Amino acid sequence: MPLLTIITITYNAEHFLERTLKSVQVAMSNIADPTLIEYLIIDGKSKDKTLSIANRYGALVSEIVSEPDRGLYDAMNKGMKMARGKYLWFLNAGDEVYDCEVLKNLFEAFDDDADVYYSDAMFVRDNGLEVGRRSKFTPHTLPKNLKWQDFSLGMKVCHQAFIARRDIAPGYEADNLSADIDWEIRCLKKAEKVKFLDFILCKYLLGGVSVQSHRRSLTDRFQVLRKHFGLLPTLANHLLIFWRGFWFARKNGKYW
Repeated sequence: MPLLTIITITYNAEHFLERTLKSVQVAMSNIADPTLIEYLIIDGKSKDKTLSIANRYGALVSEIVSEPDRGLYDAMNKGMKMARGKYLWFLNAGDEVYDCEVLKNLFEAFDDDADVYYSDAMFVRDNGLEVGRRSKFTPHTLPKNLKWQDFSLGMKVCHQAFIARRDIAPGYEADNLSADIDWEIRCLKKAEKVKFLDFILCKYLLGGVSVQSHRRSLTDRFQVLRKHFGLLPTLANHLLIFWRGFWFARKNGKYW
């Protein structure tokens, strides 16, 4: 059985997928036993060259599934059902393993047998230019002792920098653009041991689905936080979110 399953979701991702595949390939070269990693590509029936690019990496990719789906989180649910690894890591098209040492360091960290591992993420633009660490580039500071209550003011850890045991991972709410926040909170509620990684796990490509549909994403986020924290605390916390964002943007310029 693999120790880690990496899942990449794609749809018409010909411009960005190869950077993801190459980053995984380079990082896996530092693993003594590559069979400990399962790599799944879940595609939404792409109409461009996505599949031909993926097929060029047949030695790297364990399985490719291409069929219509109901969007990103529906595809993620599909990937989780297929996964056999002890841990799950979602690394979508355009995102990258941060450097060649990440998987080696991650496997050493797995000796602690934690339920959740998390780290910072490096924001990059579509030309590959690094923008900065998420914890510095946004108002979301990164705690060293993460708890689900830390999400009261929104997404505390970038989804691509959050790795969870498969046996505690719930399904995603497929129609909610903030389903990743809900998923992390629910993982943390089940987790008995959470470990902060002192190295960056990933490069995160700016401009995902929630950014492209920002207004709906905010509404969906409110519904997620209301479910976990209650109506009145969520209303109060959203005032803090907007106030914090206003002052952060005023001091540092536009973020995200």
